[in-house]
Amino acid sequence: MSDDQVLATGTMPIGDLTLRGGAVLKQARIAYATRGALAADRKNVVLVTHGFTSSHLFIGRAGPSASEGTWARMVGPGAAIDTDRYHVISSNMLGSSYGSTAPMSVDPDTGRRYGPRFPRIVLADIVAAQKAMLAAMGIDSLVAVVGPSYGGFQGLTWGIEHPGFMRGISASVTGLRAPRDTTAEEYRARFSTDPNWNGGDYYETGGIDGAMAKLREETLRNYGVDVFLRPRFPDPAALDAEIARQARAWAAEFDANSLIALAGAANDYDAAPGLPRITAKVQFVLSRTDALFPPAIAPATMAAFRAAGVEAEYVEIDSEFGHHAAGTDWAKWAPDLRRFMDSLG
Repeated sequence: MSDDQVLATGTMPIGDLTLRGGAVLKQARIAYATRGALAADRKNVVLVTHGFTSSHLFIGRAGPSASEGTWARMVGPGAAIDTDRYHVISSNMLGSSYGSTAPMSVDPDTGRRYGPRFPRIVLADIVAAQKAMLAAMGIDSLVAVVGPSYGGFQGLTWGIEHPGFMRGISASVTGLRAPRDTTAEEYRARFSTDPNWNGGDYYETGGIDGAMAKLREETLRNYGVDVFLRPRFPDPAALDAEIARQARAWAAEFDANSLIALAGAANDYDAAPGLPRITAKVQFVLSRTDALFPPAIAPATMAAFRAAGVEAEYVEIDSEFGHHAAGTDWAKWAPDLRRFMDSLG
């Protein structure tokens, strides 16, 4: 079976989606990408879930989008998630900026962008949208849910919300709760200082790319991107310029209201009470140098899995690349992911 790294992409209508808070998103849609052939019985599907500010395109070859390519080496023919065996579906999150229903989408009831009026969502809503997408594709089970960071939140939420639907969950550079580094309200307060913010209806006021780019620079440095880039950009000025370039590229694509919506869902996320519902095998993966989800959280997390009766294993990536390690240092833990996938049958 050939696979030349080119993704098949699409957008799936999922109808009206009732959220946990009671609001209804009318005519909701989920963007997705696929790689590998779907088996005749539709039982070879792996759902791959992306991080906070990336997209479903992260499993493909890097391209013009700032969100593309970070997991391209983990998915493909003979890779850890082997597209000669699995049909891989990568779903853009509900509320994200890359094609799914989100704050920048047009509200069918008003003909205006939702903007700051986008209803509050939680992780269970993101998973419900993905399950509706799979149902529309005729898929009623998964081999595994695999994802880094916010993608790990989604994987564990899948296990809690739909036990028995998947055989395995691999959650990397993640945790049972989100780090309380920035809340949705803090993002909103920060953006409100931009003269173009207009209460969140900034789409026709010239945008807030400058504020978003500054925020992205801070985030990239916190994730450890400078360590990853320094071998290619040894001159400090060149390194700063490259980080600034990456930040501007992302700021041109990502909606500030999406950042607020997804941050709000992360702020509400707490997987610990639901762990006893998980029946899938779990692989929990951290990076030695990750400041967001440091290895210090591993003993308590693994103890929580054991106490809940969850079959779980721990993997630590010996990487200098911090929160980026799951993608940028893929070779350090790809054999562990391959072994875990093989164990699922």
